[in-house]
Amino acid sequence: MKLALKVDVDTYRGTRDGVPRLMEVLKRHGVGATFLFSLGPDHTGRAIKRIFRPGFAKKVRRTSVVSHYGLMTLMYGTVLPGPDIGKRCADVMRSVKDAGFEVGVHTWDHVRWQDGLAAADEKWTRHEMELACNRFTDIFKEPPRVHGAAGWQMNRHAWRLTQRLGFDYCSDTRGTHPFVPLYEAEIIACPQLPTTLPTLDELIGVDDITAENVAEQLLAATRDDRPSGHVYTLHAELEGGNLAPAFEALLTGWKEQGHDLVSLRDYFDALPSKDLPRHDVGVGPVEGRSGTLATQGPEFLAAQAA
Repeated sequence: MKLALKVDVDTYRGTRDGVPRLMEVLKRHGVGATFLFSLGPDHTGRAIKRIFRPGFAKKVRRTSVVSHYGLMTLMYGTVLPGPDIGKRCADVMRSVKDAGFEVGVHTWDHVRWQDGLAAADEKWTRHEMELACNRFTDIFKEPPRVHGAAGWQMNRHAWRLTQRLGFDYCSDTRGTHPFVPLYEAEIIACPQLPTTLPTLDELIGVDDITAENVAEQLLAATRDDRPSGHVYTLHAELEGGNLAPAFEALLTGWKEQGHDLVSLRDYFDALPSKDLPRHDVGVGPVEGRSGTLATQGPEFLAAQAA
């Protein structure tokens, strides 16, 4: 069974320090992965505005944000200017592709996308996505083929742009299996490979789950085979940092369970059929995460249109 590893890279520190560490671990285990990069300024400090969002303060306390991201990162965009990740870390990004891993677009400005997208119009959304895609092309000398939205945040315009910008597939949603999205009955001709498993920061601190035993919780969820496999999202700032031991335990456990750990490309190519079911997409809560996320909804059946 295929289990795709999707690495979200949110910050300058995560790109500079976390990505090389993760590459070393992945190569040592002989497994694949897809790295999705934030390509513009790191404005992580501006996320402080989320303090008024239900559940955000609790999540910050539960997941030790300062220890994972570092105090300097939490001042970028407020007290300190936000470093341009794509300019400063282009060599790191290219080294990922040179090492044989798939690379793609996460976002231009992570905090700006995550906090501003819901109310954004087409011009704003297109501008942000084109900035990211153009910077990616500048760095890699080829256009991106995969997109994974920052914070799993999408709007009508972003859905349309996933097909117009020429992505082969995207991983912008939380769900259960690959599908073709429909937004308010509009077909989006770009397959979705949703994240199917909870992330470490959604689990740690809940029901006595700690960094030391969180791997056991995830391994229990992947013990049984499922035809569509799984997509697991990790973060360069977490699994490439303090939570590296938990990630090592996951890789070892998944290999023992018989999973083939691959990139999103290999996961997509191995699907038994590219004639994927159509599912509505919407927004909804995900346990352990504040706010709402883009989610896979009910399947659209031909009988419904009759």
